[in-house]
Amino acid sequence: MEFFLDYWNRIYASFFMNFIQENRYLVILNGLKITITLSICAIGLGLVLACLTNFFRRSRWRPVRGLATAYVDVIRGTPMVVQLMIIYFVILPSSFSNFTAGVIAFGLNSGAYAAEIIRAGIESVDRGQTEAGRSLGLSARDTMIYIVFPQAIKNILPALANEFIVLIKETSIVGYIGMVDLAKAGDIIRSRTYAPYMPLIGVAIIYYIIVKTLTVLLARFERRLKRMDQRDNKTV
Repeated sequence: MEFFLDYWNRIYASFFMNFIQENRYLVILNGLKITITLSICAIGLGLVLACLTNFFRRSRWRPVRGLATAYVDVIRGTPMVVQLMIIYFVILPSSFSNFTAGVIAFGLNSGAYAAEIIRAGIESVDRGQTEAGRSLGLSARDTMIYIVFPQAIKNILPALANEFIVLIKETSIVGYIGMVDLAKAGDIIRSRTYAPYMPLIGVAIIYYIIVKTLTVLLARFERRLKRMDQRDNKTV
């Protein structure tokens, strides 16, 4: 009994020193704010780039199609941390902030993966739907916008939500360009308290809570989509 009591006291003392003393929890909260803001901005940019990429892939101009394909291939074929450092240290001028560089880097990366998700979702729609739209006199663009894409959304949204979850975890590397995100905040606390475990465990728990919450919400959303499909099938 004394052993467990002593063990608990040591855990509490470590927790107090790393997160409560000198208001170090504020470092974690600020890092969490940056992580969430960066993730939301990056996924927004990624969705825009994904839609443009799929539009360019269907262009009649071969150079445009080739450029869109090369963008996806290069981004998917190189590590995220390398992309981040190239954009910040090589491509962008020094006047750009590290937050802007992070949004651009993660937006480009997310856009390439989201483009593949959207492409797969569009291709999952029966080709007869496209033919039916064209037979009604709709143009290829209108057929895509009003017939194909609305049907593809049900297949696309869950996968895009998973991409958002992955993106949140990937932002933990922004410390390479000097951003104090959630992961970097834990590292800063560890450098001040010299505690090897508690800051890392605390950061890991916060990441887990965020991901678990989004996963549960995604599961509920997918179940709702399935119920909607079942009602539509019964109506038909």
